[in-house]
Amino acid sequence: MKISDIADIINVSVKDPSNSGVDVFVGLEHYDITEPVIKRYGSTKMLSTAAKKFEAGDVLIARRNVYLQRAAVARFSGLTSGDSIILRVKEDLCTKDTEYETMCRLLPFVLNSINFWDYANTNADGTMSKRLSPAMLLEYEFDLPSIDEQKILADKLWAAYEVKQSYLKMIEATQEMVKSQFIEMFGNPYDGWKCPVRKLGDVYAVGTGGTPDRKNLDYYHGDIPWVKSTEVNYCELYDTEEHISVKAISESNCSLYSSGTILLAMYGQGTTRGRVAILRNKATVNQAIAAIQVTNETESIFLYHLLKVNYDYIRNLAVGGNQHNLNLKLVSSIPIVRPERELQERFVSIAEQADKSEFELRKSIKAIDAVIKSLINS
Repeated sequence: MKISDIADIINVSVKDPSNSGVDVFVGLEHYDITEPVIKRYGSTKMLSTAAKKFEAGDVLIARRNVYLQRAAVARFSGLTSGDSIILRVKEDLCTKDTEYETMCRLLPFVLNSINFWDYANTNADGTMSKRLSPAMLLEYEFDLPSIDEQKILADKLWAAYEVKQSYLKMIEATQEMVKSQFIEMFGNPYDGWKCPVRKLGDVYAVGTGGTPDRKNLDYYHGDIPWVKSTEVNYCELYDTEEHISVKAISESNCSLYSSGTILLAMYGQGTTRGRVAILRNKATVNQAIAAIQVTNETESIFLYHLLKVNYDYIRNLAVGGNQHNLNLKLVSSIPIVRPERELQERFVSIAEQADKSEFELRKSIKAIDAVIKSLINS
């Protein structure tokens, strides 16, 4: 079966989005990688170019940079950019192979399968920013079990997804508790601090890294962890997906950072910008990360949590055009407090207990993701 058999591409143009009466806008930054549901959006108020209208139940596919694997159903109506393809399941769909309601439930998962993204990457146009054409999307072929099995599969997938959402809400509640405790003890940049404030760059050395030339094979597959911004995700980093060589460091714009260094993602897709992590081994980083060098363990953990609870403030410091980013100057300007060691230790104890709970919840979420992936790709 092809996508063209079960869905149509929707191209309803809105030439003046800011005066269209529709306030919801979904851009590429609002997709969450490999997630089947769009949960974030922005406003149309500042849009100056034409957009496309979608309805609740439509599936949006980010056609640019298909390697990022972004396709999801929107449970609300709104506008999206020309970088999205809008798919709508045929309302009269009812064949011996599938039916309308079942396909509406399955399509977001079909478009998040390994087979689909392999197809999209292979058939996308361009080299630097590969784009999937609507015509090529419609030609994608996939197999389906019987209609009865489709219904069972859809039930399992959405049940797993809802359990995952409940765990994510528990994580959010835990983080809010820590944030409230921090504000109660130390204040915040919005309402005022309860301790003397300094700029982060006046207290700690702030650096970054680089990406060694991909064409030089001697630079990669070494022993030194190399951190990418997508790996900076509220965690302690012991190892990384990629490693580089000593030669890569000496011949590229890279520095080796020690354990205890705080990493802050300066830019990246989705919610990556503004996230933090703590290095737990010597490592180097790419140019999308600010490395804040802290040698004292208590101060390191305290600063990590300070930056974590002030994520929204830090994220909103970003500047730029279509893709807002942070830079070393902005990171260095972040206001921080350095209370007495006893107060730091008291807060760190609270935060670490919360982290243990969050870690267990994330383990459960990882297991659910594995189940969903197995069901999609089976």
